[in-house]
Amino acid sequence: MSIVTLNASVVRLANCPDTKLRIELFDTAIPGLSLEVRSSGGKTYYLRYRDTRGHQRQYRIGDAKSISFDQAKKVASKLRGQIALGIDPATEKTTLRQVPTFADFMEQRYMPYVKGYKRSWQADDSYLRNHLLPAFGKKYLDEITKHDVIQFHHGMRTKDYALGTCNRCLIMLRYALNLALRWEIPGFKANPTKDVPLFENDNKKERYLSSAEAQRLYETVRQSDNPMLQYIIPMLLLTGARKREVLNAKWEDFDTVRHQWRIPVTKAGKPRHVPLSNGVLQLLTLVPHFPGTDWVFPNPKSLKPYVSIFYSWDTARKQAGLADVRIHDLRHSFASFLVNSGRSLYEVQKILGHTQVKTTQRYAHLSQDTLIDAANAAMNAMGNMLGPTLTTQTPALPTP
Repeated sequence: MSIVTLNASVVRLANCPDTKLRIELFDTAIPGLSLEVRSSGGKTYYLRYRDTRGHQRQYRIGDAKSISFDQAKKVASKLRGQIALGIDPATEKTTLRQVPTFADFMEQRYMPYVKGYKRSWQADDSYLRNHLLPAFGKKYLDEITKHDVIQFHHGMRTKDYALGTCNRCLIMLRYALNLALRWEIPGFKANPTKDVPLFENDNKKERYLSSAEAQRLYETVRQSDNPMLQYIIPMLLLTGARKREVLNAKWEDFDTVRHQWRIPVTKAGKPRHVPLSNGVLQLLTLVPHFPGTDWVFPNPKSLKPYVSIFYSWDTARKQAGLADVRIHDLRHSFASFLVNSGRSLYEVQKILGHTQVKTTQRYAHLSQDTLIDAANAAMNAMGNMLGPTLTTQTPALPTP
């Protein structure tokens, strides 16, 4: 080990004696900065220092053929500043080496995780292969920027993908990177999808049955050639459950004493409990029991759950003059009836099994009459302060 005043000329002329494999020259101006000279002719800049625990550490700055002495000196000064603040550059470099690529993270961590609980993991696999991996697969997690995310999201739209598809890809990317943060993946410190907005999708079809339409639909399903449709459709309307949840329902899942229906596996992959109204309990007493099956609404021919009820449903809705109503709209309608009856969004969220209240917000479809009643409630609370003749009756306004 020799202590010299390093400069570009010294670096250029430095040679390793024939009797040694390597020598190390330490700079007098910047403590810890050294030049390793090898018998092979190679030269490398290093910085030696002690970490916060007093351990001797060495950081490789770079090869002398790739960077100049002035550049090495600037890097060494910057590193010493970080060390003084308690930042260990060697640890930082080690951490960076541990950051996985997006493709590796999704293959090794994300997909095994969602396959363990998510029934719709095949959809994630499709979005991953067709959209996310081509855009981010080769990038390390800490290399993905907000600009990359925005460019990807808007780029899908310019390729004429549907708004829903663009948003689902962004939602999946956001969820995956949030998991990376939660799992404390080394070197990944911030989610670049944060505050990147979804596209406003104004084309979502919102269809809610009125009470009269629901009654008309019930009359037609009672006349259906499918003998179980007269029970399945009212069950959907009275519980707000999803179609497959009803078709796969078993008698053992119903607790009529506690007025509770336990759905073992939901869309989220977790069980949930649905409160049973008196109407549902009455409906269940009318449903025929088939010997040899535990299913509540089985196909009478196979005694197994229906694979599809579309034909009988399609016939019934058209006969009721409701050809635009989808089966999932029965769930919308149930939520709408709850809200219009004065129930809170929190109650609707719990009954429908939503994990986020944002999902329930779409059901805040208050009828005009409900809003008027709410406004009149405020007036009634004020008493006669506006005059004894004030009434909740709609007055006849003068014709302009």
